[in-house]
Amino acid sequence: MIVVGGGIGGLGAAFSLTRQGLAVRLLESAPAFGEVGAGIQLAPNCTRILDDYGLLDEAKSLGVVPDAMVMRDAVDGEELTRLDLRDLESRYGYPYLVIHRSDLHGLLLRACERAGVELINDAQVTSYENTDGGARVTVASGATHEAGMVIAADGLHSAARKLFAHDQPVSSAYVAYRGTVPAEQQRVRSVDLSEVVVYIGPRCHFVHYGLRGGEMLNQVAVFESPKALAGRDDWGTPDELDAAFAGTCGFVRDGLPFMWRDKWWRMFDRNPIMQWVHGRIALLGDSAHPPLQYIAQGAIMAIEDGWVLGEHVARNRAGDGTVDWAAALAAYEAVRPEHCRRVLTTSRKWGELWHLDGLAREQRNALLRARDTYDYSFTDWLYGPTALTPDQEPEMFTPIPLSSAAVGEAALAGGAA
Repeated sequence: MIVVGGGIGGLGAAFSLTRQGLAVRLLESAPAFGEVGAGIQLAPNCTRILDDYGLLDEAKSLGVVPDAMVMRDAVDGEELTRLDLRDLESRYGYPYLVIHRSDLHGLLLRACERAGVELINDAQVTSYENTDGGARVTVASGATHEAGMVIAADGLHSAARKLFAHDQPVSSAYVAYRGTVPAEQQRVRSVDLSEVVVYIGPRCHFVHYGLRGGEMLNQVAVFESPKALAGRDDWGTPDELDAAFAGTCGFVRDGLPFMWRDKWWRMFDRNPIMQWVHGRIALLGDSAHPPLQYIAQGAIMAIEDGWVLGEHVARNRAGDGTVDWAAALAAYEAVRPEHCRRVLTTSRKWGELWHLDGLAREQRNALLRARDTYDYSFTDWLYGPTALTPDQEPEMFTPIPLSSAAVGEAALAGGAA
């Protein structure tokens, strides 16, 4: 079979399917394998799969297993709520891990190499089509590759997605800046590297956590771009970064000089689609469900996709090794699109909640302060075992209306103003 795309989702799928005894060829458009970016958060629903793959110990050696996740108000720095990540590990059986994106990518690449995946670079796939015996892809050079099955893990701008939907990426008008701070900087010595911290503010937020065993501090600054809202093409520029965080607390402002200012990431997602399978062509990862990043599930969903597909291949493989692809793909499509639809829509709502201002911000803060540290009602649907069938998908959480929050007269006056 063929996997298109050598990112985290494509490598994860290639490894999962090779484990099931399939011969896998992976086509990557870039001249070399690699990932850009900085930190990535892996919740228990992902570390559970890494453990099944025999890769969790290596991942832990490359990353950091933090003690707590803390949410603060970006304006005054006040702590609003926290998760005890050690207790969370006890609840779900697997740790919450933070790791450099390139380290996770490298880990999966090495696993694929050991498993015998055929890795091909400089192979930009431009079109997909079904054949009588499987599927075919054409690359930019005009060459073709055929197999009994093709997995399209070709990202946000997937060439395969047009087989399923005539849609375009949706701009959130938000942009992310990233940067890492080496351990010798005073900035690193002033923070608790055992915590993942997010400062949420009006139309902006700021995240930091340790990476590579505490050798560096990862920082992410995200804000809404006025230029994007005005329809300009030159949006997300460094001047907008500085303006967006001008009203935040000193700790957040002090982190801005450490951001990379020559590169930024505009934040897009796509509307959910419920069909991922077309004959012997199936979507996986961001080609199917690119999310906004607010609940840190983008790469995780892609890894889950590959694991679920591999499990259904195992359930639908005959004694001679042949796979009933119709049954395996039907089972994959029966469970993954609905789960990922939930994640995409929740990510959008969570981002809205983080970026509130005025009275709504005060109501949000009151609700977060009232939350018990050990209340898992908003994570049980997400961090438990990955569902293989629709009946295993847990119930969603029950939203709490902002209007139910009790806020003081000063907050009410500020909201009215």
